[in-house]
Amino acid sequence: MGRTKHNATRSQPRNPTDAASLSQAAGPSATPPTGGRDGEEDAAQPRAKRTKYGSRPQGSQKKKAYRFKPGTVALREIRHYQKSTSLLIPAAGFVRQVRSITDAVAPPRISRWTAEALVALQEAAEDYLIGLFSDSMLCAIHARRVTLMRRDFELARRIGGKGRPW
Repeated sequence: MGRTKHNATRSQPRNPTDAASLSQAAGPSATPPTGGRDGEEDAAQPRAKRTKYGSRPQGSQKKKAYRFKPGTVALREIRHYQKSTSLLIPAAGFVRQVRSITDAVAPPRISRWTAEALVALQEAAEDYLIGLFSDSMLCAIHARRVTLMRRDFELARRIGGKGRPW
């Protein structure tokens, strides 16, 4: 877990000049003053003005986010999805598509699907797509490329005999 920077108000100031002025104003036994009720701010700790469009003051710089080397996050995602067994296609969209295909192809009387049949159909569809993607990737690697192209999918379907006949 990464470290976070907290911008909470401090009970003791950082530099000694502020500490000396604070102790003279408050007295030796008093605690440092804090912000009052109803949104009153303490005069010893002024806040930076907020800009119109953001919460940072104009002079502050946003910390640059750490960027991984190209391909590192992709490999991490590949390992993650290879370990998981959950379905990756959203169920609601898949069911909607199945129902629209059913309405277009089947007779009008047939319009009901059981939940188990839809889950089995979705698992089969995802298995088909994973096989197609892996075969297409092999075609791209054979062509000494890393990028998947449409012709890789067409060649994988043609060699594997998947999809519509040629």
